[in-house]
Parts: sequence; structure tokens; C-alpha cells
Amino acid sequence: MTTVFEEKNISKAVMRVGLPAMLGQLTTLIYNMADTFFVSLTKEPAMIAAVTLCTPILLIIMSVASVFGMGGNSVIARMLGENKDKEVRRTLNFCMYAMVFSGVLILAAGVLFMETVARLSGADGENMGYTCDYLKYIFLGAPFIIISNGAVHLFRSLGFIKESTIGLALGNSINIVFDFVFIVLWGWGTAGAALATSFGFFCSAVYYLFCMIRAEKKGNRLVGLSPKAFSIGKEMVCGVVSIGIPGALITVLLSVSNIVLNNFIGIYGSDAVASYGIAYKVDMVPIMLSVGLSQGAAPLVGYYYGAGKTDRVERVMKTSVAYGMILGAAFLALFCLFGTNLAGVFLHDGDLVRQAGYFIRILGLSAPMLGIINMVTSYFQALGAAVKSLLITVMRNAVLFIPAVILFNSMWKLNGVIAAQPAVETFLAVICIWVYARDGHREKQTAEKKGYPAAAGK
Repeated sequence: MTTVFEEKNISKAVMRVGLPAMLGQLTTLIYNMADTFFVSLTKEPAMIAAVTLCTPILLIIMSVASVFGMGGNSVIARMLGENKDKEVRRTLNFCMYAMVFSGVLILAAGVLFMETVARLSGADGENMGYTCDYLKYIFLGAPFIIISNGAVHLFRSLGFIKESTIGLALGNSINIVFDFVFIVLWGWGTAGAALATSFGFFCSAVYYLFCMIRAEKKGNRLVGLSPKAFSIGKEMVCGVVSIGIPGALITVLLSVSNIVLNNFIGIYGSDAVASYGIAYKVDMVPIMLSVGLSQGAAPLVGYYYGAGKTDRVERVMKTSVAYGMILGAAFLALFCLFGTNLAGVFLHDGDLVRQAGYFIRILGLSAPMLGIINMVTSYFQALGAAVKSLLITVMRNAVLFIPAVILFNSMWKLNGVIAAQPAVETFLAVICIWVYARDGHREKQTAEKKGYPAAAGK
């Protein structure tokens, strides 16, 4: 069987990398929604609000994994395209040890400044205790959260597609089981939800380490975890970090924008936060599937770019964007028809259900745009164009989104705050199309100067 990088049919290649990545993101989303579902069984809006407020903090911890996971993914994929196996091994080793060290630092800092973090996330007297209960166990699990999320990206770049998906599914399945045990059976509330999350990531991290040790023992020349193999080269580290930091900032800025949004919604009370929290969780389904598709396709873009096959890069982009937009349109239709029914799965108060259903329909307006925005962002990350991917993220979550929230809140109050997301992402999708069209033309010209014929990838 040919490797995914050797697959001649682009649509099939995108599906081979995209579907497992989407499945992995879906299982992550399912566990995240399971937290909310089991907490919602307490019928306590303050607990639901606490889980919503803590979500950006969890995403920030995951963003550290992106520094070395997504950064390593981009560097490794291009090195494989250039047949630099020794450099791949060194890069992988560095990324794994860097994630362990970062996780320990976050654990220590999080425990020391927990209440400060809770207040910054938007917690108040009504939900402060629940928020701190959640944060405590999330910070304790930080090393495993980082290893698990970073290893997913590294495995995809190595072509370990099946293993990356199994690791995600394993950790998230364990999390869901223990959500039920800790929250429903034992009544631990938000603390139980966080403990289940951290334990799931612990199991996932152990699985990934086991896979790497097994691959190394079988003689895989790309994998090496021994401390003796640890080596820091300026060019290699800069290559990983220059891509990884912008990739991490994507998540950090998303979290910051969510924290700003939560603070504005908090003006209207815990019920409003709870309604938005449910709507956001439901809207995360098309968001995470789009992210999975774009992240799955990124190694293909990086590999073909490293091999000089620019025509295949363009075909991967067009195919992935088309799939993403079709997927988003399907979810928009679903939300318009059944938004209130979906909200009713998590909420029990009639007014809250109707409010959350309305929020779901509004947020769903941006779903078709995600296929464009996420794929163009992944495209620049895969090519090593860190500044361009970062600019898209800054525009999305700071330059456009935060001012839009402030403006729309002053004009239409709570409904305006919710409408800021689809308005911003529709505008940003147009910008992404323009930026990609300009860059694609430039890359073709560069490839021709290097002597790569347009038909090289066919």
C-alpha cells in the first residue's frame, strides 16, 4: 500500500489524512461536550458557566503543545519531502522533551496563581468556587495535556495517521467514562469534570509514548526518544519555534477573544453565560471538524512544497477548501432547522433552551467560512510562512473580533455580542481568499525559477 504522500489521487489523499484528523477532533469535542452534558445534569447554571469560563484556559494550555507539535509538524513534513531523515529524528526528539519541560512549568505556575487566573477568565462570586475546582485538576494534568496534544501533530507529520487517531479516541473515551463516574455517580461536579479530562489526556500521552518506543525498537529511523539523542541546533529550534509560536498564538488569541466575549456576556448574568456556553459547544462541532480537516491536510501541503510539487499543493488546497465549505453549509442547515432541539439536550429551563437555540443559529452562519479560513491558515503554517498565518489569526481574534464585540454590544446588546463572530469570519474569509491567491501566484513563479516544472506533481 502506498503511503499517503505517494497517493496520486488528491481527493483520496486528502480523505486519508483528513478523515482521521477530523475523527480525532470529533472525539475531543465529544469529551468536551460530555463535560458540559454531565455537569448540566446538576441543573446548576453556575456550574455550566464555570466550565464555559475555564475552556479558554484549557485551550491556552493546549496552545503550548502547538509550539512544538504544530511547529515540529511543519518542519518534519518538509524535511521528509527533502529526504532528511536524520534531521527528522533530531527534531522529533527535541519537540517531545520540550513539551515535557513546558508542562511541568505550567503545572507549577497554575497552582500558584489559580485564583488570579480564575478572576481573569471572568469568574465572580457566584461561580468562583466551581471555576477554581475545575482549574486545579486541569493544571495538575498540564504535562499530559501538552504531550498528548503535541504528539498528535507530530504523528501526522510522520505518517502515523492511525496511531494519532487511536490516541485521541482512547483518551477521550476514557474521559467520557470517568465524567459519568466522577460527576453522576460520585457528585464531584466541576472538579470531577476536570479530573476526568486530565486522566484521559494522561492515558493518551502514555499510549503515544508507547507507540514511539515500539517504533524505535522496531528500527524506525525517524523515531528516537533516548536522552542521549537529545540535541539542540539553532537552525532546527528556530525552525520549530518560528512556526510553532504563531500556531500557538492562534489558540491563545482565540482564548483571549473568548475571555473578552465571556466578560461581555457575563454582564447579562450566569444564565446568559450558560446559554452561550451551550451554543458555543454545539457550534464547536463544525469548527473542530474544519480544524481537523485543515490540520490533516497540512502535512500534505508541506511535503509537496518541500518536494517542489506546487501543482499538487494547489490541488490539495482547492479540494480541502471545497470539502470544508460543503461541511460547513450542511451544519448551517442543521442548526437552522434543529438549533433549539440541540440546546434542549443540555438545558432544561424553557427560556434558556430558546435563547441557546437562537444563539446556535446565529453562530452557525459562519460555518461555511471556516473551510476557507482554517485551510489558508494551515497552508501558511505548512509552508513555514509563520508571519502570514499569524496575521490572519491576529486579524480574526484581535483586530476585527474584539472591536466588533464592543461595537455590536453597544448597538444590539447581547444579541449583538453573539453576532460578532459570523460577521467577522465572513469578512475574514474574503481576505483569506485574496491573500492565498496572491501567495499562490508568487509560489508558482518561485518554483519555476528553481526549475520545478508545473507537471512535476501530476
